[in-house]
Amino acid sequence: MSALWYRFARSLVVGFCKLFWRVSVTGKEHVPATGPFILAPVHRSNVDFAIVAAVTTRRMRYLAKDSIWRFGLGRLWESLGAIPVARGTADREAMRQLEATLAAGDPVVMFPEGTRQTGPVVQPLFDGPAYVAARAGVPIVPVGIGGSEKAMPKGSKMLRPVKISIVVGPPLTPEARAEGARVPRRAVAELTASLKDEVQRLFDEAQAKVPA
Repeated sequence: MSALWYRFARSLVVGFCKLFWRVSVTGKEHVPATGPFILAPVHRSNVDFAIVAAVTTRRMRYLAKDSIWRFGLGRLWESLGAIPVARGTADREAMRQLEATLAAGDPVVMFPEGTRQTGPVVQPLFDGPAYVAARAGVPIVPVGIGGSEKAMPKGSKMLRPVKISIVVGPPLTPEARAEGARVPRRAVAELTASLKDEVQRLFDEAQAKVPA
């Protein structure tokens, strides 16, 4: 993936988001300037993957459902940082790519709710982000996005010019463990619970910043 191409594509995407959705970002200071981390946003719309690019100029990789590769645009998505994942399975290849990306010092985006959800309540989270963070020893940065569900509701193919707000929270640090030691299930469960609370808090704050 060319860094120059990513920067160019990101500038176009973020520019559109700011003009069309008047995207604002609160809490950018919480995004690490260097080193790997997992960005964990709430998920209410197909446009969320584009919107979160506004939180940092750093190149990020994204977990994306493998079905989008069926339309012949796989190379394009991969050039923009997408990593295909087979949902509902233990996709070892996706895990390998995730760990390799983090080991190289780059951040990744994982939507902890999995697929898109609806409504103001954060749904039960998958343990994936917490497990990967604990295994790699990297922080999780929780993110709330307000307004994206109205911008492109689930099932809709049209974009609506509504206000969108992003609120980034302080990083959550996984429990330290000895090198090579297994990740305790308890530690993963506790980190997932903390992440859910933070994502809900940030989602509420982001929603309060956009018109009802």
